[in-house]
Amino acid sequence: MKKTLLIALVLVCTAFATQAQQRYAIIDTKYILERIPEYRDADKKLQQVGEQWQKEIDDKQVQLDKMYKNYEAEQFMLTEALKKKREDELFVREKEIRDLQKKRFGYEGDLFKERQRLIKPVQDRVYNAVQKMALARSYDFVLDKSEGITVIFADPKLDKSDDILKELGIK
Repeated sequence: MKKTLLIALVLVCTAFATQAQQRYAIIDTKYILERIPEYRDADKKLQQVGEQWQKEIDDKQVQLDKMYKNYEAEQFMLTEALKKKREDELFVREKEIRDLQKKRFGYEGDLFKERQRLIKPVQDRVYNAVQKMALARSYDFVLDKSEGITVIFADPKLDKSDDILKELGIK
């Protein structure tokens, strides 16, 4: 019994000793990115492009709504052939709008590609700076508190976001 207790105690002490040796840092990538001028410019450009594309879609939707209202008002006076033709035209326009929306804002759509082109290089620079700092300072973990991981409490001394900005030559 004493032998089992002694082994358990040694294992627990070893686990604590191993855990105490781990070094970690916490960063806030959102904070870092918002302070990089290239990121702010790229984000502003993305917003403008997105708003322009959304306006294009909204304008087409307004035209479709007018066509639909006109059809509703005139449908009683139209022959079956004309009704069918107008309904088909409405269906085609509606499909065009959905396709355009998917092309612009869908998964791997134009906005996604534009984001990759404009923002990914800046994100890669930040990632490389984090990796360089982590290797230079022998960190075992670098946690990002901006999104995804919830940090209930973090000692402000552990936040290395300003160090990453310095590594990037900002501030």
